[in-house]
Amino acid sequence: MLYAKLFLVLIISFFASLVLSPLLISLIKREKVNQVILHYVESHKQKSGTPTMGGIIFIVSICLVSLLFFDKQSMLLGTMCLVIFVSYGIVGFLDDFIKFKFRRNLGLRAYQKIIFQLAIAIFISVFAFKNNFVGSSLILPFSKRTIDFGYFIIPLNILVILAITNSVNLTDGLDGLATGTTLSYFATTAILLLVLFGGAFAGQSEVFTNQLSNIYIVVFSCVGALLCYLLFNCFPAKIFMGDTGSLALGALVGAVAIFTKTTLYLPIIGIMFVLSSVSVIMQVAYYKITKKRIFLMAPLHHHFEKKGMHEVRISVMYSVITLLVGIVVVLIELA
Repeated sequence: MLYAKLFLVLIISFFASLVLSPLLISLIKREKVNQVILHYVESHKQKSGTPTMGGIIFIVSICLVSLLFFDKQSMLLGTMCLVIFVSYGIVGFLDDFIKFKFRRNLGLRAYQKIIFQLAIAIFISVFAFKNNFVGSSLILPFSKRTIDFGYFIIPLNILVILAITNSVNLTDGLDGLATGTTLSYFATTAILLLVLFGGAFAGQSEVFTNQLSNIYIVVFSCVGALLCYLLFNCFPAKIFMGDTGSLALGALVGAVAIFTKTTLYLPIIGIMFVLSSVSVIMQVAYYKITKKRIFLMAPLHHHFEKKGMHEVRISVMYSVITLLVGIVVVLIELA
């Protein structure tokens, strides 16, 4: 019954996005909400003027479909996933709106983004710690055991949310890149959650299982919505997700990991997000010390692009690697 419901959620979310996409693209074009492109990559010049804020498409689809299918008796964790999802989407929307309103590439200033993001991250981390179904324990990958972090789980969760949100944001630099990579991440995470909580962790209370079912709904709804959105966002992109979408998706990745106690799986399956952030950190640190660069350009996907690799190949590579790593993780857990 659950599997049939999840499949239905995926399908309806796909078609909800399919209906919303042309409507929003038409509206954005009419309002001239277009992306401002910095010509740091020569091949990106033709992208200038592409409609942005496309994240609204999957944010609306995921929220509507999830709320429609939620188990109304156990909505807390599923609803909180949507709250952090929408909250970070609003921060991204403000950033995109300021860029559009004042016709500049700078939206919210860095400190403003951090303040908003940190406030939301603190709230959600404290909530998770105090919630009886989440608490301070995490599943230790490949061990069928959990480890209790005590109060240290709060700063860890804050760090995770901030890190993954901005990592997904950094990955959003090529047509279909962030969309495809996040789609692969959630597709394999969906299977992983069913494996973990349908098998070795089936001893969880019925209430917690019901809470999990709503998180499954959010994840499967996300897979369906992103699968459709990719049709419009793949090369050549008809619309960009903007910070509205990338910050929201990153926050959802973090929220799902925290509420399902699978935070330690995140850097494994989300390896390409990690590489995006690490490449930027390495580039900046190395340049400050030596005034030289490790990569031709950071994040890493721009280095590949500078080396002559087409963005379609890069996007597919990121998505496939994420998918393969996720499948390997699932197979190890099944072994």
